Amino acid sequence: MTDELLKSAYEGLAATWRALNKGHRSQLLDRFKVSYSFNSGNIENPEITYHDTAEIFDENGVSNFTGDVRTIYEINNLKNAWIWLEDALASDAALDEELVLSAHLVLTRGTYDDARWAKGERPGTFKKGDYRVADDVGAAPEEVPGLVKALAAEVQEALLSESAEKNALTIAAYLHAQLVDIHPFADGNGRTARLLMNYVLLKLRTAPCTISADDRLAYFGALDAFHQEGELIPFIDFCRIQTLKTWEQLL
Repeated sequence: MTDELLKSAYEGLAATWRALNKGHRSQLLDRFKVSYSFNSGNIENPEITYHDTAEIFDENGVSNFTGDVRTIYEINNLKNAWIWLEDALASDAALDEELVLSAHLVLTRGTYDDARWAKGERPGTFKKGDYRVADDVGAAPEEVPGLVKALAAEVQEALLSESAEKNALTIAAYLHAQLVDIHPFADGNGRTARLLMNYVLLKLRTAPCTISADDRLAYFGALDAFHQEGELIPFIDFCRIQTLKTWEQLL
C-alpha cells in the first residue's frame, strides 16, 4: 500500500469511528481491550497468553496457571489500567507529569523484582538508576523529571489546539516515541507509552490502536528510526497500519 493509500484508509477509519454513537463505540471498546491488553503485555513478557488475559478480564482470575506469579500481576494490572484510562477520560484529565506517573503505577504495581526494589525503585516513580537499553535509549535519571514535565506540557498544548483531532495520531505517536526515548522508569516504559498513546487517541475521538506482539520487530524498528534519526513518520505509518489491522474485523 502506498503512503497516500495508507493515509486515506486510516482517515476513512477515523471518520467511521467518529460517526459511531457512544453506545456502539463502548461495545467495540469492550471487545478491543482484551486484545490490546494481551498484545501490550506480551510484547515484553511472552508468558502472557490471550487465554489468561481473557480469563482475568472475564472471571477476575485464571485456572490451571503454573507460571511466574508476576505474570498474573502484570495481566491484572493491564485490566486495571483500562479502568484507569476510562476514568481519566471521564474526568477529562490533563496530560501532565502526574498522569504519566499514575499510568505507570497502575501498570507496574506489584511487579518490580527484588533487584530493582533493593535499589530503591518503585512503581509510579521515576527511575533512580540508569536503565538504558539498546542504542543508548534513555535519559540519565537526573534529567528525567524535567524531560517528562516538558513533554507532557508540549502534548497538553497540542491537545488543546484547534487542529488536535486532525492531528490525533501524530500527537499520540509523538508522545509514545518521546516517552520511550526518555525511558523514565526502571521497568514498564513500553506499557506506559502504549497506554498513554491510546489515552490521547480516545481523548481526541479517534480509534485506539493495538500494537501486535507479532509485529514487535517492526515496532522496535520504527521507534529506532525516531531515536537514531529523529524521524517520526515511520512510527506514524506503523501505527496507521496497526490501527487498520486492529479494526479491520471489529468494524
